[in-house]
Amino acid sequence: EAQLVESGGGLVQAGGSLRLSCTFSGVTFADYAIGWFRQAPGNKREGVSCIDSSDGSDYYTDSVKGRFTISRDRTENTVYLQMNDLKPEDMADYYCAVDHRTCWFVLSRFTRESDIASWGQGTQVTVSS
Repeated sequence: EAQLVESGGGLVQAGGSLRLSCTFSGVTFADYAIGWFRQAPGNKREGVSCIDSSDGSDYYTDSVKGRFTISRDRTENTVYLQMNDLKPEDMADYYCAVDHRTCWFVLSRFTRESDIASWGQGTQVTVSS
């Protein structure tokens, strides 16, 4: 079973930046998608961004386009989420997840959390206004 560990969360002022890391191991799929999700208190978990291993295609939810960038380091088995111009509404616990299907599936609003193969434990992002 794949294991994922997030890091890089913390406290930042509005307008600031953070870079989250998701280091994974035990992924045996030939192709896979790594997604970033977030969940604020009282809210449902939402997909933020995703990258497909097959061709590096990346995807973003509308609210973070132009501010967040997902990237990968194949040699380190790590996916990053660079978050710039952070807003108070970005404050949440951020999780990464992996699945053998594509980002289309991982980010679909019809996909349940239990449908996705493996999840990390999360890292907290706090944005002060």
